[in-house]
Amino acid sequence: MNSEFTIAVHSLVLLAHLPDHMATSEEIAVNVSTHSARIRKVMGFLRKAGYVSTKEGIGGGFILSCNPHDVTLGEIYRLTCQGSLKPSWCSGDENKSCLISSKMDKLMGNVFSDAEKQMELYFDQHTIGSMLERIITLECPQANNEQLS
Repeated sequence: MNSEFTIAVHSLVLLAHLPDHMATSEEIAVNVSTHSARIRKVMGFLRKAGYVSTKEGIGGGFILSCNPHDVTLGEIYRLTCQGSLKPSWCSGDENKSCLISSKMDKLMGNVFSDAEKQMELYFDQHTIGSMLERIITLECPQANNEQLS
């Protein structure tokens, strides 16, 4: 799995926490603890998919353009990194005569595909809105008072 999923979820939860507030990529980057260029890349995916809107120029930034209770983590996972659970390399060689070596890559591909489907089903049970609710209920004194830097 890549970090784009986590960045996307974090950014959407942050924007859900700030309804009617436009946040710049720099403000979001400070909150996420990453570079603003990474934020702009991920926010580009989210904008194209209709989850956020943008305004350019002074006073511009990103704003949530969806109901956070309607957006599942599964949707965001599929948008940002579906298929990334399987490693790019697997042991074995399909050209070898050994049954184990020749079939291991295909077997592990099926295992990772099945695992990813299960993970997506789990992610589909959680929304951006429910993630915000979970954060608010955590016993953290700063959770309700955190401001953008």
